[in-house]
Amino acid sequence: MNKNDITPNSQEKKAENSSSTEGKQDKENIIIEEKAEIVEIKETIASVNDVDSAEQPGEDDEPEMPQVKWEKQEDKPEEEPEKQIRKQYKPSIPIIDHRLLAGKLAVYDWLSDVPNNNCAPEIVEVRFKNTRKGFYSNPAKLDLKEGDIVAVEAALGHDIGIVSLSGELVKEQMRMKKTDLNRNPLKKVYRKAKPHDIEKWQQAIALEYETMIQSRKIAADLNLNMKIGDVEYQGDKTKAIFYYIAEDRVDFRTLIKVLAETFRIRIEMKQIGARQEAGRIGGIGPCGLKLCCSTFITNFVSVSTSAARYQDISLNPQKLAGQCGKLKCCLNYEVDAYIDAQKNFPSANVALNTGEGMLYHQKTDIFGGVMYYSFDKEGKGSLIKLPVKRIKEIITLNRKGIIPPKANNITEEEPENIKYTDGVGEESLNRFDEKKQKKRRSKNKNNNNRNNNNPTNRNKNNNKPGGNNTPSNNAKPVAKAGDKTSQAGSKPEQ
Repeated sequence: MNKNDITPNSQEKKAENSSSTEGKQDKENIIIEEKAEIVEIKETIASVNDVDSAEQPGEDDEPEMPQVKWEKQEDKPEEEPEKQIRKQYKPSIPIIDHRLLAGKLAVYDWLSDVPNNNCAPEIVEVRFKNTRKGFYSNPAKLDLKEGDIVAVEAALGHDIGIVSLSGELVKEQMRMKKTDLNRNPLKKVYRKAKPHDIEKWQQAIALEYETMIQSRKIAADLNLNMKIGDVEYQGDKTKAIFYYIAEDRVDFRTLIKVLAETFRIRIEMKQIGARQEAGRIGGIGPCGLKLCCSTFITNFVSVSTSAARYQDISLNPQKLAGQCGKLKCCLNYEVDAYIDAQKNFPSANVALNTGEGMLYHQKTDIFGGVMYYSFDKEGKGSLIKLPVKRIKEIITLNRKGIIPPKANNITEEEPENIKYTDGVGEESLNRFDEKKQKKRRSKNKNNNNRNNNNPTNRNKNNNKPGGNNTPSNNAKPVAKAGDKTSQAGSKPEQ
């Protein structure tokens, strides 16, 4: 019965039926539809079987054997159902980037234990890749803490960063870095980063290394005298900052065009120095600590070799240079203390004329207040230790034409400095070797005793000419009773 055959009278009759009859009709219709679906499934299965039987060759036909590569399948042990379920439903673990764990230019929040009013911070410090940081306002009054990933305002689009500091210390950092809010107003924090923001951010991070390598090749093809040290993508993957090093000015207009065409992003070029590059990359210095330029130094002051001269350090370029190839920044840390300590020291170029001979300066103990001299200009022979006060006296006497008989006229015995002594011997390098030698000697003694106790060895000794009765060369003669040498009270020979 088709839908078109239904008349309006029949529809009116159906509408007049009770609700119970309507429920029964609905159940019947559902059962009919299910039966129709089962019939369709059976027909499709039958058609598939017919196709397979048609493809199979007959008894007379010789089927062509397909070439199959046989591989040994190892019998894998059946896994537990719980492990199978865990494999099927693995949680999506985000890729942890190095900048999430980096501590470059980190600031210790010593006010973290102080109770506060739990108010949202007005200004927060946000860090990005390596040493790039910035201050951002929080107009939305978000509850931001250290380590939160946030989306912040950028020139075009948005950027993703990590909150590195919040609270009252942010204002101290701004005062220390001399940030002018009138000239450079603060940008805003939009929101806490959502999952799709973090996913896009991680995709941009994955492109940074390949982009840097490819950009170096492009710069080399264009014969540009520059080195691209680092690449940083913006959080929304629409812009990239290229950090480069160059000794002279470089015309990179053609480079920007080629980079924009290849990577399909906006390009920004920033020139940095060798020290800034070392700070961005990071590393460990010869002292065993992290590089100062990647932990706390922001303003790089020029370092000269005069700082090494004031501290009486040998001018060895391999020891004075850091990982950036320049002089170490730590040479400037103690220069002022050395300069203040050397104010009362005489000139090292002045030779001392004494009755013993001419004395020439060799080295100086600045904080000890002592200078060392020798009779040879080249420093051969023993060194004479003179205090600064005595050296000044000799210089004044020499200017008056008086030659002192001795350089050091101190007759009083100097008190010995009590130094640390290793009485137990725990710090000696040969403490283990000595124990081994003692053990070896004890083993040799035991072996000799065993050989003497064996009867075979005794017989061998008895079979020798003279036997055991022959006295050895080192054996002392036995004294007789009447011998004068054996008597007590014998006087020694005069």
